[in-house]
Amino acid sequence: MFLYLEEMEQRGIGARRELRNWFVFVFILEVLWTGASAQIRYSVQEEVQVGTVVGNLAKDLGLDKSALKERGYRVVTGSSDPFFQLNQDDGILYVKKTIDREEVCERSVPCLINLKTMLDNPLEIHYVTVEILDINDNSPVFLEKEKHLEISESALPGARFQLQAAKDHDVGQYSVHQYKLSHNELFRIEVKDRGEDHKVPFLILQKQLDRETVAQHKLRLTAVDGGKPANSGSIDIIINVLDVNDNSPVFSKDDSVTINENVPAGTVVIQVNATDLDDGANGEVVYSFGDEVDAKLMELFEIEPVTGEIKVKGQIDFEKRRKYEIDIKASDKGSVPLTADKSVIINVVDVNDNAPEIEVTSLFTSIKEDSKTGTTVALISVRDLDSGLNGKVTCSINQNSPFMLSPSLQENMYAVVTKSHLDREIISNYDVTITAHDAGKPSFSAKKTINVVVSDVNDNSPEFSLTPYTFYLNEDNNPGASVFSVKASDKDEGDNALISYHISRDANVDNKLVSFLNMNPETGVITALKSFDFETVKSFQFQVVATDSGSPSLSSNATVNVFILDQNDNPPVILYPVNSNGSAEGVEEIPRNVNAGHLVTKVRAYDADVGYNGWLLFSLQQVSDHSLFGLDRYTGQIRTLRSFTETDEAEHKLVILVKDNGNVSLSATATVLVKVVEPKEAFAASDVKSSAKVDEDTDVTFYLMITLGSVSVLFIISIIVLIAMQCSKSTDYTSKYLQETNYDGTLCHSIQYRSGDKRYMLVGPRMSIGSTIVPGSHANTLVLPDRRRPSEEVGWCSEFLSMLSE
Repeated sequence: MFLYLEEMEQRGIGARRELRNWFVFVFILEVLWTGASAQIRYSVQEEVQVGTVVGNLAKDLGLDKSALKERGYRVVTGSSDPFFQLNQDDGILYVKKTIDREEVCERSVPCLINLKTMLDNPLEIHYVTVEILDINDNSPVFLEKEKHLEISESALPGARFQLQAAKDHDVGQYSVHQYKLSHNELFRIEVKDRGEDHKVPFLILQKQLDRETVAQHKLRLTAVDGGKPANSGSIDIIINVLDVNDNSPVFSKDDSVTINENVPAGTVVIQVNATDLDDGANGEVVYSFGDEVDAKLMELFEIEPVTGEIKVKGQIDFEKRRKYEIDIKASDKGSVPLTADKSVIINVVDVNDNAPEIEVTSLFTSIKEDSKTGTTVALISVRDLDSGLNGKVTCSINQNSPFMLSPSLQENMYAVVTKSHLDREIISNYDVTITAHDAGKPSFSAKKTINVVVSDVNDNSPEFSLTPYTFYLNEDNNPGASVFSVKASDKDEGDNALISYHISRDANVDNKLVSFLNMNPETGVITALKSFDFETVKSFQFQVVATDSGSPSLSSNATVNVFILDQNDNPPVILYPVNSNGSAEGVEEIPRNVNAGHLVTKVRAYDADVGYNGWLLFSLQQVSDHSLFGLDRYTGQIRTLRSFTETDEAEHKLVILVKDNGNVSLSATATVLVKVVEPKEAFAASDVKSSAKVDEDTDVTFYLMITLGSVSVLFIISIIVLIAMQCSKSTDYTSKYLQETNYDGTLCHSIQYRSGDKRYMLVGPRMSIGSTIVPGSHANTLVLPDRRRPSEEVGWCSEFLSMLSE
């Protein structure tokens, strides 16, 4: 788009219409060019006002204006103070600061500024080229105000004299367009066009000079550019006419040479040669650079005055300049030297002296671990200042990373994308190294490392430290006190690893005891809201759930098995003699003629506790004659110790104490009145009482059988559960419970178990021979000699379970 604001203000209505038509024509060409090329191209004049519209990128690219800001549409530039600014609201590109084409591009034609525009989400890159158009804001300028020439009168018509060229910083039609010489009959001006807006004026002699007629000629040379209106600059040329030496040196031929860049100083590039037909000093030629040779060029090359050898003086860099054209002047040594000019062209050949450069255009700070394969992580661009194969670059990436390089449509542009699944729990960040090699010999390379952070997603469920959990809880625990705790961990991080706990209260599972448990959701500590009774429930099971705080959250559960441990909280209950009015009392009649060892009666009792807490011992608390009656401390049987004599009392009172073996033992008492009768009376009494006592014994036996059956069933169920659990565990981790084979069915229990390398037994009314009470075992544990190896013990468990199933 061309903007001729200042010219339109200065011209008339007709000129404005002409410019408007020209603007429409150029704009149509611009649109056609944009559609045919791979990138958008605009034009804007230098020195235009800040805020001038360059072009509507959104319209030309077909982008939705309403989504530009949301997609982060911007101009990507490496400059801290760019020339252009993109409005994200309407997608229009504006001039941000005043542009001086001569400062930006010097004399390069065309003057192009390449822009890269980017939309972030989704990623989209467009390339825009803005051409800076020149305006006629510079006039031609000569470095000197006047030029002195000495021309021999013997100079023939057609002699050429190179003059100083005017410098004009503008280019194209606004650069030096022509030279004009003030009116005269002896000289004319001729211009040699060397390209790149470089026109060199030569003064051409038209008629032979006559010093005796005019010794000095004064001319004015005017340089005019092609602007409308045109700008100009002038220099005065003063020509002094000399006599004699009338032959100029002549170069043999035009010379062109090729050299490699970075050749060492002192290297001879070329040797020029010129001859002079004059004799003596007028024919001796010396060489020098032309008057118009740039000072920078003389820092790179030097010429030997006598031999004409041109040597390298400074550093030759192909990337700075690929071709040099040097003006060589040959002068004779006449009193009035004659000169000849020649151009030597030096072409520079590239060598591989630049390593590739890697630039990270865009880098995403983190990438989610569940990102799909092919997700873009970063955009990189590569360049090499060399040319040809020396500038051809190939890129690679370290193979031990889950990333790869994907080339883009733009040359030397790559995207770093994922090539495999990422897992933050294994590796949380990667150092991705990109290596660029050029194709030169020897090859140069460059490396760039970028850090890619893998962000967490909630892809790991909490894990309990144990599953299932097994806890042992004493009955009669304190309500509200913590009883046990569970612990879970999560491999994720942040909120994804923040765990809360709760007890599963599944409506389909009938477990009323769970309602009496409370769980701290943060610590996993479980408290009991009530006291548990071993006699009511011996074990129960429930589920605990650990849930993380991710979105969506993940959870896992664990089974908790709770076994209630018995405490001595039940006193013995006397079954016979039968309780009456709060006391157990009975009357037994025996004949006087019984022998020693006669069974008088048997005291029957039971205890709802188990183990030592339910192991009952009988003792005589009170007896009228210790020599007459004896009590078996385990069975409760009362027997006569001797035969009765005539002097023995006819009635005896025995008070029997029944005591369990708990740590704090509980007890009950029973009173038995023994009446000694004569044999006949005993038989008669026994006949009378037999019918009445049959019913009583029947009732007592019935209740005793119910009690024994209930306790035995509960005991057997508990033993089976414990044996099944212990047989599934290692011997060292927990105890193994075994049924005592010598148990005779009396109203207490007897179990064996193993802990570590020792075997223990909770005994009932009859202990095994050789057993001893272990100190510190609360008087309810016996140590048994271990005659069974671990393997035999495991085999015993399996055999016992098999026996129970049968």
